[in-house]
Amino acid sequence: MLYEYLKEKYGENEPIILSDICIEGLSMNTLRQQVKKLTDAGVLKRYDNGIYFIPGKSVFKSGSQLSIDKVITSKYLRDTQNTCGYISGITFANQIGVTTQVPMVYEIVTNKATKDYRETSLAKTKIVLRKPRTCISDENYKILQFLDLIREIDRIAEMSGDELTRRLLAYLKGMQLSFKDLEDYLEYYPDRIYKNLYETGLLNGISA
Repeated sequence: MLYEYLKEKYGENEPIILSDICIEGLSMNTLRQQVKKLTDAGVLKRYDNGIYFIPGKSVFKSGSQLSIDKVITSKYLRDTQNTCGYISGITFANQIGVTTQVPMVYEIVTNKATKDYRETSLAKTKIVLRKPRTCISDENYKILQFLDLIREIDRIAEMSGDELTRRLLAYLKGMQLSFKDLEDYLEYYPDRIYKNLYETGLLNGISA
């Protein structure tokens, strides 16, 4: 019955976070025992401590594997149906094309963080977790993610001048963000962010 529940709720090759499962009448201890039986039977695979998935068919001998990005999204970036976190640092800078550096660490800002800074790991991948400056939501996560980048843009970006400005403006336009959207959250950042906004040509307002 547990397997059918998990298959219907999660499907194949999707992260199953045990701490997120709440089944009436089933204690966490019993849940762990049943998950162990399913894992021993091969119908579940363990990704990391407390994280499992239902393997789909695969042409590879080792079977299907779970994407680290999927696990990060399920564990830190989404809370039921709502956004509660975002990728930051070099990983995000690389995603929007302002650096070619390949990060060795995933930097994540999430409402689920209990400390300002904590290092952990997922399947041997290093993770840095940070508390947000204000509560993250569907409405503001893109803004906070971008302002986090601007706060350290002088350290991360491999380009400068007009090229950097064009790249940042293109991203904002694609996200349909305006300077007014950013302005509402500037109070949560140190004064240096105004300097970085000025030097990147964004301080005087931008159009979405």
